[in-house]
Parts: sequence; C-alpha cells; structure tokens
Amino acid sequence: MSLIKSISGIRGTIGGKAGEGLNPLDIVKFTAAYATLIRKTTSVNTNKIVVGRDARISGEMVNYCVVGTLMGMGFDVVNIGLATTPTTELAVTMENACGGIILTASHNPKQWNALKLLNEKGEFLNAAEGNQVLEIAAKEDFLFADVDHLGKVTENFIYTQKHIESVLALDLVDVDAIKAAGFTVAVDCVNSVGGIAIPALLEALGVKKIEKLYCDPNGQFPHNPEPLPAHLTEISSLMKKGGADIGFVVDPDVDRLAIICENGDMFGEEYTLVAVADYILKHTPGNTVSNLSSSRALRDVTRSYGQQYNAAAVGEVNVVTKMKETGAVIGGEGNGGVIYPASHYGRDALVGIALFLTHLAKEKKSVSALRATYPPYSIAKQKVQLTPDIDVDALLKAVKEKYAQYEVTDIDGVKIDFPDKWVHLRKSNTEPIIRVYSEASTMEAAEEIGQKIMDVINELAKK
Repeated sequence: MSLIKSISGIRGTIGGKAGEGLNPLDIVKFTAAYATLIRKTTSVNTNKIVVGRDARISGEMVNYCVVGTLMGMGFDVVNIGLATTPTTELAVTMENACGGIILTASHNPKQWNALKLLNEKGEFLNAAEGNQVLEIAAKEDFLFADVDHLGKVTENFIYTQKHIESVLALDLVDVDAIKAAGFTVAVDCVNSVGGIAIPALLEALGVKKIEKLYCDPNGQFPHNPEPLPAHLTEISSLMKKGGADIGFVVDPDVDRLAIICENGDMFGEEYTLVAVADYILKHTPGNTVSNLSSSRALRDVTRSYGQQYNAAAVGEVNVVTKMKETGAVIGGEGNGGVIYPASHYGRDALVGIALFLTHLAKEKKSVSALRATYPPYSIAKQKVQLTPDIDVDALLKAVKEKYAQYEVTDIDGVKIDFPDKWVHLRKSNTEPIIRVYSEASTMEAAEEIGQKIMDVINELAKK
C-alpha cells in the first residue's frame, strides 16, 4: 500500500492499514486540514467548497468521506458529481466558492485515488499552501463545527454542460469551420469522465461522426490509463483502417490530451501544446511557457512568430506562475497539457480539442501533414539508479560545473542546453534515482546524449 503526501495533493492506493494508503481515516484528516487552511486564507464569503470526481471505482467512497468531512468543518458543499479536473476548476469560480477538491489520481492505475486541492481561483494550491496543509494534518490541528454550524450539501450536475458552453464561447474556437470540415473523430476515454464530456463536446462542435472507444464511465480502465504510445495500440489500429480523420485520447481526469494521426501514427504528446500554440500565436501574439522537460519545438514555434518563450520548473502550479509573470497567451506541459488563460489557468483537454480542431479545419491539412510542419524532435526518458547513501544534490552540482560552458538552468534540477539538443536531470523525491530527459532531432541522438550524461553521473558517483 502507498500513501504519498506532497504539496500537490494527497494520493494513495485504496485499502490496507491507516497511514499506509488513501483510506477513510486519512481522507478525513487531510480534508479537514485543507478546510482549516481555506477557512484561514479565503477572501470569499460564500462558505462553499466544490467537490468533483473522476469515474474511479473508489470515487464514491472517497466522495462520501470528503463531503461529510467538509460539512463537519462547517462548509457548504457543492457536489458536482462525475466531472473532469478542468470542469471542477471552472466550477469553483462559477460558484464563487472558497475552494475545491478534485477526487482523481489522474493517470495512475485504478487502485489509486487522490485529493487534488484548489484555491478560490480554481487553481492548485501553491507550495507554501500545500506545506501548510501537510503541517495541519500532521498536528491534527483542526476544529470541527458544532451542531448549529454544520454545512449542507447541494448537488449540481450541470457543470459539464457549462464547461462545454464556455469552450464554445472562446473567440478562437470556430464551430462553423469545424462543422464545415466534416471530420470523423475517434476517441478513447479510458472508461472515465472523458466518456461523458468529450463526445458531448464534439457534438456541440458540430462533429457528426464519432468513433467511441471506452466511453463508459465505470472506472474499469481497459489499458494503462496514461496516454503514452505503448498504451494506445487499439485506437492506433482503428485509425490505420481509415476509420477517422483524427483520434483523441484523454487520461481519466481529462487534463491531458494525446492526438493520433489519420494513418495511426502518434502526433506526439509533446506536440499537442505545440500545435495549439501555433494556432493561438497566429491570431494572438504573445509569450509562451512550458516546463523544462518539454519539447524545444514550442520555443522554436514561438520565436518564429517573434515572441518570447520561457521555461518553468516541472509542475502545473509552476507553469501557471511563470505564465502570469510573463503574460503568456498560451502554455502548458509536454505531457499533452494545454493551459489557455482566455479560458482558465488549468490544463484542459476540452479546450485543447476545440482549438486543435479549429486549427486543423482552417489549415485544411491532414493531421500527419500538419505534424510535418513542426520542428522534428524526439525525447528520450531514462533514469540513473543510485545507492541511498549518495548525495544527489552534490552530484547535480558537479554536473552543472562540468558543463558550465553551455546554457545551464538549475531552477528544477539541472538542464543543459546544447546548440541542437538538451538534457534535463531531476532527482526523484521518493527513490534514489536521477531522471534523465533528453531531446534531439532523432531518438537515437536523444538517447545518445542522455547516455553520455548518465555515464558522467556514474563516474562522478564513484568519486
């Protein structure tokens, strides 16, 4: 059993002893800690907290624990039921709520669940706030409401539709262009809440032909739910048969978007953001942001429009912070996460789909032809196994010094930018490894430079 407590939320496996998984006692403790923080920090006086969940098998159990605890803490709960992560984020601001909790373990397997914690803006808590939640939970420093001040619960299941309406209202979403293109679209929603939201969105966008894979929101994931090429063989086979013009795959909470070309090839998760940014920049000049481990292609496309690209530390909250600092018009992460401030500051696959389809309709190209217009890069992901006694921070410092003649960024591990490739080293917070991300014009070159740096790390570790 696993329970991982971090500033980004509380996640764990269901079952086992208290303190060893995400179980009722732990759910209550961390929910109460979150409610305590919100009570102290919110500037909103509605006394509402929004709760939404993905379709995981454990979702109903976790939901009862969370809703009951929030009521016990004196908050009024708006239970929006089965909803995507971005839907819940939007619901917080639409309800003028004090905060929100999303019950989802994102791309983790079905035995996992998590509490993702939002502030009154529908955005993830920052590092300082996340740490406060952990401290409050550790001390069990919370005060439950007396009987006259218990919260009440309201169910409101209209937010998926409200989310879709907000997407349709975006200036750069052209429903008429999409409708006129007559696309046939295949979707794989991994039997979670995407199965509710994505077909409804496509219909609202004027798509008449939808090929549905795994759109029953029952939480029984038919394959590994992380939308990586190795897990997407079924929709790829469907595309190869000529059944659709484009394929979309989302993860269980629908904040990540992978695209499949009409010939069954992967568009590349890294290139979801690149393509959407290309379309946005064409119509709205401005800066862009992604994290340090994302493809250089976004930087190249941004500069081709005469605009500025900035990199942030890995993690959605870090990307959002950098986007606000630089006034970015589009940003996100290379895992298929599109953040479009004109909608909201959260990764949103619904927004990504609507903008991509508009872009595709206006370009009048096949998906593979559109992909070919972007700079060709390949990313390799490897890791260096270390012994627990090794000082990882000292190792990374030594690597930084060794490559000081190149452009080195150390806001999140160490990233070395060579003229035609890069390597990003990040230490794991949970195990003695260094994660090695490398990118070059071919996979062979990416793996080669990654291996070269790994060899350097291993040599330094021996000293």
